[in-house]
Amino acid sequence: MRRWILLAVLTAAATYLLELLDVDAAALFAGLVMAGALAILGFAPRRRSAARPDTTATDVTDHPATADPAEPAGDAPAIPRPAMLVAQGVLGVFIGTMADPATLSGLGSSWFPVLVIGLGTLAMSVVGGALLGLHRLVDPLTGSLALVAGGASGLVALTRELGGDERMVAVIQYLRVALVTITIPLVASVVFDAHATGMAEAPPGLTQQGTGLILLAVCLGVGIPLGRLIRLPAAGLLGPMALATIAELTGIAGDAAVSTVLLTIAYAIIGWQAGLGFTMARLRAIGRVLPAALVLIIAIGVGCALLGVLLSVWTGESMFDCYLATTPGGIYAVLAAATAAGGNVAFVVAAQILRVLLMLFVAPFAARAAARRFSR
Repeated sequence: MRRWILLAVLTAAATYLLELLDVDAAALFAGLVMAGALAILGFAPRRRSAARPDTTATDVTDHPATADPAEPAGDAPAIPRPAMLVAQGVLGVFIGTMADPATLSGLGSSWFPVLVIGLGTLAMSVVGGALLGLHRLVDPLTGSLALVAGGASGLVALTRELGGDERMVAVIQYLRVALVTITIPLVASVVFDAHATGMAEAPPGLTQQGTGLILLAVCLGVGIPLGRLIRLPAAGLLGPMALATIAELTGIAGDAAVSTVLLTIAYAIIGWQAGLGFTMARLRAIGRVLPAALVLIIAIGVGCALLGVLLSVWTGESMFDCYLATTPGGIYAVLAAATAAGGNVAFVVAAQILRVLLMLFVAPFAARAAARRFSR
């Protein structure tokens, strides 16, 4: 119990510091780093030795490219499975409530070009991930998920369910988010002469959070069993996310919003799940993969910028707005840059939300298909 308390306190402190720096999903990143550090130092909560109930033939420990010699095969995660399912469900509902019809209507008649460009971004991500999967320390599924350009927190949450290495995915995804977040203000200032400023988003009110609790209960209680019934990959995340998205688009959800406290706890649990699996051997393996991952992340970023040029020509929106609309991540930095420059904020935000939803709904299927093809 003392180890859990230590992990929780360190995560809370790190989350506070990262939120001061406007880091996206700060609690997930803080939980990942703190849990990883304690695991490597030998002070992390101990993992249960019973066999994992979700172990399958496609589990990460079966891949020689991702197996960790310092980690016994078949060890159960330290986080109890019910807690992980609830955390995934909370995150799924939060993402689903982003599909606000009023926001998405900002696309207007440009919804089809934005959808096509989003599919192009997904295709680039999967190809880049397949190339990363050629590395001897990365299996094709993990490579595909690690380079999907959007929904970093959701992808980390569902990686284990799909049989990938969540530690590798978490590190590479947050490297991507960090690079995108850093480059947006630089590109905005140097190329477009715009200056981004930090923005604080007002937390949801008590009424919104109360309605959100009802939405959470329904989406988790129905979405997870239904997702399992129809064999949806990562049903703990995608089942509730699908129901929440439908409820939001149809207006059933009303002004429901996920509690900031619950979302922070869910982020932390997902970060712990990945971080507690770290060992020095795994950390060294990830370090050897990072140079190749960095090159591919930059290549995907350049490709997304070119897609932004195509989107501008196609829709008639400004080049700057289309650059922001197609950046592979960093939605809060994007919002700040668009607002500061007086751009078409509704268009940019709607395009970014559509991209995130597209990535999380389609990427698991695309990553599995790419992994099977490249494994053969």
